[in-house]
Amino acid sequence: MEHRLVTQIEKALGWDGPGSVGAAFARGRLMDPGLTACLLTPYRLLDLIRRRHLANPQLRCYAEGEEVHPSTFLSTHVNRRGQAASQADMAAIGRILNEGGTVVLDHVDFFDPTLEVACRALGWWSGELTSANAYLAVGDTDGFHLHWDDHEVIAVQLSGEKSWEVRGPSRPAPMYRDAERNRTPSEEVLWKGTMRAGDVMHIPRGFWHTATRLGAGSDGHSLHVTFGFTKRTGVTWVNFLSDAARADEAFRRDLEGAEEVAPKALADRLSTLASTHSPERYLGELRSSTPPARHMPYVAAFGRPRSVVAVTEFAPSIVRSGGTVLVRGGGKRLTFHECAEAGLHTLLSGHPVHLDGADEDTITLAYLLITEGLCEPLTETSSSGYTGLVTPVTYSKQPPRSA
Repeated sequence: MEHRLVTQIEKALGWDGPGSVGAAFARGRLMDPGLTACLLTPYRLLDLIRRRHLANPQLRCYAEGEEVHPSTFLSTHVNRRGQAASQADMAAIGRILNEGGTVVLDHVDFFDPTLEVACRALGWWSGELTSANAYLAVGDTDGFHLHWDDHEVIAVQLSGEKSWEVRGPSRPAPMYRDAERNRTPSEEVLWKGTMRAGDVMHIPRGFWHTATRLGAGSDGHSLHVTFGFTKRTGVTWVNFLSDAARADEAFRRDLEGAEEVAPKALADRLSTLASTHSPERYLGELRSSTPPARHMPYVAAFGRPRSVVAVTEFAPSIVRSGGTVLVRGGGKRLTFHECAEAGLHTLLSGHPVHLDGADEDTITLAYLLITEGLCEPLTETSSSGYTGLVTPVTYSKQPPRSA
C-alpha cells in the first residue's frame, strides 16, 4: 500500500523503509502542505468525541498538568428505553479547553476512517500493529510530566504549536513488565524545541519526553497525533515458545516426581523447539495469522459492491508455486489457480479497487476475498479514509463485442 503519510514520514526522517524505527531519535518536516489537514482537524476531533459512547481512560482531560476527574466531562445518557451509555459532556469539554486544558482521545483510529487507513498503512509498512492517539490543547497550558513509553512513537504536529523536550533512555530497551523499575529520567537532553504544523519526530521506546507548553507565537492551540508501534521483542518470542511447548508431552510433565523428565533431555527439546520456531518464523506466522481488527461483510441482498479494499492488519503474502498461488494473511491460508495471480495482487494491494469495468473473474475473486475476511466492500464513509491519500485502482470498461 502506497500512502502519502508513509512516504512523507520516510522523506522527513531520512528513512529508507521501516528499519530505522526504534534505532534513534529523529526529527523532520513533512513537505506535503495539505497532508496534515487531511489527517485530522480540531473540530473533526471534537465531532468524533461528541458522536461516540466513550469512557475513561480512552477519553481523558488535563488541566494545569493534572488529570481531570472523569465525572467532570463524562455524563450518562439514558434513552427512552432506559438504556444508559457514557458519553462526553461537550459543554464541559469546551470549558476545559477554553480554560487552557488538554483533551486526549486514545485509539482515535477506531472512530476515524482516515486515521484507521493511516494506521493500516503504517502497519503494512512496519510489520507491527499500529494505533493513533490525538492530543488537543488550548492556551499556554502545562503538558504531561516527563515519562517514557513502552512502544515506538511517531508524533505528527497537525496544527498549532507544541513545545517538547526529549531525553535519552535511562535503561536499555525497557519494558512495561520488566525485571526492574525504570523511574529515574535520563539527564541527556537530545532535543528541546517547538513542533509546528507539519513537523514530525520519532521517539524510540524508553526515551524520556514531555510535551510542555504551546510554543511562542502559537495561534492558541495545538493538535498532534502520535502513532504507536508495539514491536515484538525477544521476550514475546520466548512467550510464544512457552505456548508452543504445550504441544510436547515432555514439557507438560512434572519437573519432579514419578513422571519427571531429565533436565538435559528437556533442555535439548527446548533447543530443538527454538530452532524449529525461529524468531523469523514466529514473526511471519504472527503477521499472517492476525485477523483484521474489523471487517464489513458482504450481504448479497444489498446488491453487488462497486468497490473493495484489503483490510488485513499486515500485507498478505502472495506466493506462486507451480500452477497455484498461495495467499497467507488475515488468519487465512488460501490456494488459488495461477490464473488468479494478477487479480490477487490488485485486490490485496491495500488500494481501493473500483470494480466497474472489471471482468467477471475479478469480481468473483473479490467476493471470495470478502467472504474469507481479507477484503471488505467500501462504503462512502470508509472510502473517505483513502481519498487523496491512497490512489485507487480502476478498470476501463470494455466496449461491447460486435455480433
